[in-house]
Amino acid sequence: MSQTETPRLLILVGPTAVGKTALSLALAKRYNGEILSADSMQIYRGMDIGTAKIRPEEMAGIPHYGLDLVDPDETYTVAQFQSYADAVIRDIHARGKLPIVAGGTMLYVKSLTDHLDFTEVREDPAFREELMRFAATAGNELLHKQLQDVDPVSAAKLHPNDVKRVIRALEVHRVTGRPMSQSYQEHPATPKYKHALVGLNLDDRERLYERINHRVDLMMEQGLLQEVAGLLAHGYHRDLQSMKAIGYKEIVDHLTGRLTYEDAVEAVKQGSRRYAKRQLSWWRQEPRVHWFDVSQTTEMERLQQIDQLVEGIS
Repeated sequence: MSQTETPRLLILVGPTAVGKTALSLALAKRYNGEILSADSMQIYRGMDIGTAKIRPEEMAGIPHYGLDLVDPDETYTVAQFQSYADAVIRDIHARGKLPIVAGGTMLYVKSLTDHLDFTEVREDPAFREELMRFAATAGNELLHKQLQDVDPVSAAKLHPNDVKRVIRALEVHRVTGRPMSQSYQEHPATPKYKHALVGLNLDDRERLYERINHRVDLMMEQGLLQEVAGLLAHGYHRDLQSMKAIGYKEIVDHLTGRLTYEDAVEAVKQGSRRYAKRQLSWWRQEPRVHWFDVSQTTEMERLQQIDQLVEGIS
């Protein structure tokens, strides 16, 4: 493959617990592909069970990227992911294989499909500290309301508890004088990749929620409680962005006496269901996604239709 040739890219999106991991493996086997995770939680070392990270024995010999990149107390931005992913995609392509991106973090995927440019936005540490103090005293909701006032597009994409990214969006507006949604420019005239977007869903929302609940029960059986206890023992704490993730903050609250075990498990389930709803709301606005309902199609039917999508990537 030529290094200058535009890489082809197959991207698999969809809500949590819908079956993206299994389909990504089938796609990699079918198209001689390698898999790049676009999950902003699977980047953390030691956070395996609560992020539903694929285990080495489940990889079927297929190389996986985007896993275990940083420790839980390290920062990792979308811009860093974009740069990392570009190097991985071009390496896979150069070796004559198909890069397959799979994951649920919407902005990670968007940074690849729409080539968001993160290079020109400066930082304002003093303003960031001011916003952090405001969030600590006034609360996450009021901080999020500030973002809604100046950049409703970005605010709609960010949960109020995602304080780090809410602050970054406000910082971008402060530095550039423009909303982050405008500051991160798209460059459709010079696409970095030729791509196809495949979406996996379960249109019966109750059945999807049942799968999510079952996954959480399985995580508890696999030792999520012990995983979180181990992270705390290593000095990682609830105020870290990584430890505020669904499945971790609730278990921390149980281990520190704020929640009963039953209430913590239910909170993880509820948070996961709400996250799946936000994922679907986001991706439903993207007209380029080719959707498959897992209850209405077999894996073979999906693969046969995806054959046509892969052949048509241009």
